[in-house]
Amino acid sequence: MKASTDKLLNQFKALADPVRVRLVALCGIAECSVSELTHVTGLSQPRVSQHLKQLIDEDLLERFRDGHYVFYRVPSNGEQAVARRRLLALLPDDEPEFARDVEKLRKLRAEDEPAPLVQTGDERMLHKALVDLTVAAPLGDLLDVGCGQGRILKLLATRAHRVVGVDIDSDARRLARAELLLAGSPNCSLRHGNMYSLPFGNEEFDTIILDGVLGEADRPTDVITEALRLLKAGGRVLLLSATGERTAEQIKSDFADWAAQTGLRLAQPRSIPDKNPGWLLGVATA
Repeated sequence: MKASTDKLLNQFKALADPVRVRLVALCGIAECSVSELTHVTGLSQPRVSQHLKQLIDEDLLERFRDGHYVFYRVPSNGEQAVARRRLLALLPDDEPEFARDVEKLRKLRAEDEPAPLVQTGDERMLHKALVDLTVAAPLGDLLDVGCGQGRILKLLATRAHRVVGVDIDSDARRLARAELLLAGSPNCSLRHGNMYSLPFGNEEFDTIILDGVLGEADRPTDVITEALRLLKAGGRVLLLSATGERTAEQIKSDFADWAAQTGLRLAQPRSIPDKNPGWLLGVATA
């Protein structure tokens, strides 16, 4: 038989076990740590780890480290992505065991759910502007550098294929995971990352948001250069900055200088709102 057929048969065998199919279903909803999976399934950690290893070997799950923790999730990209989606689409949406597992995970993360943040008028206008950009061109695979608690990830998740948020703050990532599970955003993933050296391969993303990080960076042009490394041909970089100590005109000037130094083609940045702006949004291409 062809190698692809053998792989499919092995995946069927892996999914024939009730525990392993529960793990795959749960890791398709949210990225989960071993301790979370142990809590949800009620099994010992060695037993859960053994099941996880087999699922990874069959390319049904992927493993990644985030700070002190290791997480597992169903891969959303790669050569097997289409075949994997077709296979996992066979899992029933109305399986009570799956629903109970998700509810257990939600209760476990409930203490990490952030208090609701009051959205200002400026933020509402900013979010509308970001959504409007998705009408002009699809987001595709989206990376948010400086994602914080995941507000923009939640906003844009349903409008993108794959969504990844990067933040150096482990507490922010933990809160974002709880929030994204509550929001039902299974295509979102969180990563620890240094904005000068991000843990991704070349040309992985169609849209990259530099989410308020350039004004805090010692080397903002290096951050943009790193983003360009990750950008697919024809992709967009969104420069996002809140006004504060700097005026809107100063931020626009900075955007223009950084774009000129890195070869970005920057459209006229938008002030949000037009009068007394709280945010500046720039859209650029390589």
